[in-house]
Amino acid sequence: MQLSFYDASIMCYEQMLQSTANVLRAGREHAEASDMPLRDIVDYRLHETMNPFSFQVISVWHHSYGAVQGMRAGEFNPPPSKPGIDYAGLCELIDEGLAELQKETPESMAALSGQNMYFRFGKMEIPFTTDNFLATFSKPNLYFHATTTYTALRQLGTPLGKLDFLGNMKAGH
Repeated sequence: MQLSFYDASIMCYEQMLQSTANVLRAGREHAEASDMPLRDIVDYRLHETMNPFSFQVISVWHHSYGAVQGMRAGEFNPPPSKPGIDYAGLCELIDEGLAELQKETPESMAALSGQNMYFRFGKMEIPFTTDNFLATFSKPNLYFHATTTYTALRQLGTPLGKLDFLGNMKAGH
């Protein structure tokens, strides 16, 4: 069976947003049980040269829900800055993205397949088709930032395992 554009995009995006929402809930529960201020998590960096935890979560939202919006507009840009966002705000972004993606249909996504679009960052412009953008830019970035979100919380002591990251798999025949 061949995957549709909807399956290749929305199904993956929803899985990662749901798992990120669950990982964030586990992180909040661990922080509360450990008397760790949530602000410490929001500002946490796995390495001094990496963007903070907040950027990782914003990027999960941006490389899923924002990617669909970018495909629709024909242009995708780096994640927006969200100064002062707190842990609850990060959770709300993920929930918002999931709710919006659940409105997409196989038909709405099929209409986006094969379209031309650009990734623009300052003066840099990379041309893509929506299919290549999804396969070689959006999904790799989504998985990177979802993994980094998971890893940061794991590093801070949140009891998480690989199945927490994988989330709701589409198992069965």
